[in-house]
Amino acid sequence: MFKRQTSVFYASAGLVLLLILLGVVRPVELQQATEQIKQLITVHFGWLYLLLVTTILAFCAFFIFSPMGQIRLGEPDSKPEYSTLSWIAMMFSAGMGIGLVFYGAAEPLSHFAISAPYAQVGSQQALADAFRLTFFHYGLHAWAVYGVVALALAYFGFRKQEKYLLSVTLKPLFGAKTDGFWGKLVDTITVLATVIGVATTLGFGAAQINGGLSYVFGLDNTISIQIIIIVVATVLFLLSALSGLGKGVKVLSDFNLLLALLLLAVVVGIGPTTKIFDVLTTSLGNYLQTLPEMSLGTAAFNDSQRPWTNQWTIFYWAWWISWSPFVGVFIARISRGRSIREFLTVVLIVPTLLSLLWFSAFGTLSTSAQMSGLDLRKFATEEILFATFGQYSQGTILSILAIILVMTFFITSADSATFVLGMLTEDGQLTPTNQTKVTWGVALSIMAIVLLLSGGLTALQNILIIVALPFSFVLILVLASLFKELLYEKHEMGLSITPDRYPKKNAPFKSYDE
Repeated sequence: MFKRQTSVFYASAGLVLLLILLGVVRPVELQQATEQIKQLITVHFGWLYLLLVTTILAFCAFFIFSPMGQIRLGEPDSKPEYSTLSWIAMMFSAGMGIGLVFYGAAEPLSHFAISAPYAQVGSQQALADAFRLTFFHYGLHAWAVYGVVALALAYFGFRKQEKYLLSVTLKPLFGAKTDGFWGKLVDTITVLATVIGVATTLGFGAAQINGGLSYVFGLDNTISIQIIIIVVATVLFLLSALSGLGKGVKVLSDFNLLLALLLLAVVVGIGPTTKIFDVLTTSLGNYLQTLPEMSLGTAAFNDSQRPWTNQWTIFYWAWWISWSPFVGVFIARISRGRSIREFLTVVLIVPTLLSLLWFSAFGTLSTSAQMSGLDLRKFATEEILFATFGQYSQGTILSILAIILVMTFFITSADSATFVLGMLTEDGQLTPTNQTKVTWGVALSIMAIVLLLSGGLTALQNILIIVALPFSFVLILVLASLFKELLYEKHEMGLSITPDRYPKKNAPFKSYDE
């Protein structure tokens, strides 16, 4: 039955099973242990997360503007497999979906009315900071982490014709050693990061769906209901996974993007439209102006701000790092034929702009409702979006659309994850077997349930921050290896930024005369 599985499959599956058993047998102890480990990591290694993610963004910018950007992910004459719209839709659904809906209204509200890090709670300065900081968390840094992992995998897979494994990307540094124990260790860490990162997101998704059903229909908001939601969604995403990448994920991703754009358009239309675009424009300027300061802000000289940095920025960076192998493998798989410049430019800019517009719209609705007299702080995080919608006559319809959107994002994320985990544990096979995909699909759902039972959203956040630490060191090696190999290929190809042709005297190039 499992003929194509490797030692990485059995090692990672065993570790996942051990963690599941600990969550079942010792849920309280697991929650306490993860809390203590998380505290140690955020205190002693928070700087590492900030420095690493900022370095990755700088390298992405360098690759875009350097001659290396001309290199194509595949043979020189290869063409993209998917249309640009479907490519963006699949990328966006896999990389950011549930987080946008879960935090779209809640995060700006929190930084404004609950725990403003730099200004008085409820002040206009706190409101400006709220959007600037939310943009920071969901902007260029997040997609840079995804982009560099995806670039490394696509470059070595399609360009160098290697296996689609993260360990293979380290060959420029370690050569044949990556085929042995150390390579298997890297791939096992990658699988664990993927399982825990995706399982955490599925837990958030289940909580968000439950919050919507609770607010709109009066259903109890409990762990038991969230477990039922996960079970139902598991059946749906396994059916999608078994239909194949070109069918299930592509169709659902296209639907996700259309539904998300519809919900966004309605929100912009019914809300304070002018204010939404004013917030977007001003906050974008604030974000870009303070980007270096935020990127390296460890609160070294203000201990009172450190808890906020740990709770939000470090958590997000850990989330993006732990999700990067999953999103990276998936984006790499759908990006054959694109140049490095096109690939990184689209991966960094397009999803970022969509995210910023999303938070401007939903954050403006929630903060405006708070300022108008409705106290949204009394609602759970997963209910804030629906409580915000409740202030409008179309609120019930909007809430139902949001619930459907979270469910479809849930399905596409888990569907994509089963595909990626199948690739990683079947020695980089582009078409993993259904048995492996089903195995990992069930494991993801059980892990999400166990994490919820072991302390709810707090346990989910703790596990994310913990698993991101070992993978951070893998990312450092991947970045160094990718840079070394691209420099070598640049030299071998004779790439340069100087032009190949110049216009002849008195004969300028004119597109309109050709």
